[in-house]
Amino acid sequence: MPTTRPSFEIRLLWPALLMCVAAWAFLKVTGEVLEGDTRALDLWILQLLRHGEQQLQPIGPTWFQEAMRDLTALGSPAVLVLMVGAAWGYLLMARQWAMSWLALGSTGGGVLVAMILKALFSRARPDAVFHATVASGYSFPSGHAMMSAVVYLTLGALVARLAPRLRLRVYVMVAAIVLTGLVGLSRIYLGVHWASDVVAGWTAGTAWALLCWLLAHKLKLGREDSQ
Repeated sequence: MPTTRPSFEIRLLWPALLMCVAAWAFLKVTGEVLEGDTRALDLWILQLLRHGEQQLQPIGPTWFQEAMRDLTALGSPAVLVLMVGAAWGYLLMARQWAMSWLALGSTGGGVLVAMILKALFSRARPDAVFHATVASGYSFPSGHAMMSAVVYLTLGALVARLAPRLRLRVYVMVAAIVLTGLVGLSRIYLGVHWASDVVAGWTAGTAWALLCWLLAHKLKLGREDSQ
């Protein structure tokens, strides 16, 4: 009805603005990286997290280093595939057929975008002597950070649309944001990515997740639009 139109537009305004901000931030970081302006800061952050005569060992006790390796695994392809599969099964059981395929397609599309960006920029990782875990391939943007944002934030946003109460929706999104943040920080700590790689991954993944949320809203998928 015409009387509900303004409310609908206002509800879409904030995620659309956030998506634009995230996309702008990614382009800004990309420009700085291409011009070499982030090199000094990236190296300073990496060395800040190292100790010893040659600053090659991560700071903190052994148990903390192991915890960081456990956290970084949350952004690994194997774990993310399991998460997507679990969420897909949940959506199917909830009889959200269209949303289940949107979740699968959006996460698959995010993987493709991340691969294209890595191949396009072909940035080298920090020197292998800094690595505290196994890593290979190009560095920019961080695949773990971007795919964590794509998977956790996208699935979180879609699943949150099924939650009947605001506090449940907030809980789902906060959990997704925390997981995404921890995975990215672990990549910097373990010395396999520059900080700018991780920021670029976060912003690109967030923009993608918001785009998928807007698409779900446009298609009126989820509990709040089906009541």
